[in-house]
Amino acid sequence: MRAAIYARFSSENQSASSIADQIEVCSRYIKKSGWTGVTAYSDAAMSGASRFRPGYQQLLADLDCGVFDVVVVEALDRLGRKLSDIADLYDRCTFAGIVLIAVNVGEITAMHIGMLGTMAQLYLSDLKQKTWRGQLGRALQGKVPGGKAYGYDLVTTATGERQINPVEATIVSRIFTEFANGHSPRAIAKRLNAEGVYGPGSRPWGDTTIRGQSERGTGVLNNALYVGRLEWNRCSYVKDPRTGKRVARPNAREKWEITEVPQLRIVDDELWQRVKARQEMLRFAIGRDAGGNALNRAHRRHFLLSGLLVCGSCGGGAIRSSAPTATAARRTAPRAPARTEC
Repeated sequence: MRAAIYARFSSENQSASSIADQIEVCSRYIKKSGWTGVTAYSDAAMSGASRFRPGYQQLLADLDCGVFDVVVVEALDRLGRKLSDIADLYDRCTFAGIVLIAVNVGEITAMHIGMLGTMAQLYLSDLKQKTWRGQLGRALQGKVPGGKAYGYDLVTTATGERQINPVEATIVSRIFTEFANGHSPRAIAKRLNAEGVYGPGSRPWGDTTIRGQSERGTGVLNNALYVGRLEWNRCSYVKDPRTGKRVARPNAREKWEITEVPQLRIVDDELWQRVKARQEMLRFAIGRDAGGNALNRAHRRHFLLSGLLVCGSCGGGAIRSSAPTATAARRTAPRAPARTEC
C-alpha cells in the first residue's frame, strides 16, 4: 500500500513546525501499518474554509493519477473545514479505490464524514462569530480592529491602538488639500512618486490608492479615521465557493459601528467636506452627460438600424460586433459585411 500524507495549519500565529509534527505522526502510523510512504502534501497558514489550497489541489490532481492507495491525515479537519469539500474528497477517493485514514479515528467512513465534517464546519462558523464579536468590542473602545492605515503607527499590535505618524500625516493632509483644490488622484500620485514619497506598505502611489471606493470606505480620500471617526463593519466579506476568493459586500448604513476617536484626527471637517463635495461632483460628471443621461448611453454610437434589430431566436437586441477598418477599406477584395449578434 502506497501512502500519501496531507498536513495543514490555518493561522500565521501557529508554529511552522506544526506541519513537520503532523507529518511525523502520520509517518509513524504508516510505518506501524506496514505501508510505504510515497509523498506528502502540505499547506501552511491556509484556512480550511477553502479548497483552493496549492497542496490540497495537488493532492486532488494526483488522486486521479494512481500515485497512492491511501491518504493519511492527523485528523479529518486537516483536510478542510467545509462539509461539502470533505464529502467531495471522500466520494472521489471511494470512486478511485483510495482509503482515507485519520490517525485519531482510523479509516474514514460515511458516518465520520457526516459527523466530523459537520463538527468541523460548525467550528468554523463559531470561530467567525467569535472573531466578529472581538472586533466589535475593539471598535466600541475606539481601537482599530483592522489593518494599519497610512498616517498611523501601531502602539501595541495586540490591542489595536494607533498613534499619528507626523510625516505620513503631512502627506495625508497634502493629498486632501490638492484634491479639494482641483487636482486629480492620478496627478497627485504621479507627483508623490516623482518626489520619492512612498505610499502605504512602502509601495509607489497609485490613483486607486488615493480615490478608492466610497461605498466600501477604501482609499485615502474615503477613510473617516482621518477626521477622527472610526467606521467599522461597513463591509461583510464572503468567500466565492467557485474561486475561494473573498468578496466584499457593503453593509447597510444602520449596521455600521461608528466611534469618535478625536485623538486620531488628521484632517479638519471643512477640508473633509470640500473633498466629499468634489467627489460627488466628479461622480455625476463622469457618469452622466449634461442632461443627466448615463455616460455609456450618451457616448454610444448610433447607426441606421440602432435599436431596431432583434434576434429571431431569443428576441434580444442586436448589436454591431465588428466594424470596418481603414486598412480593410483599402483592400481591393470585397469586404464581408459587419456581423451582428444578440
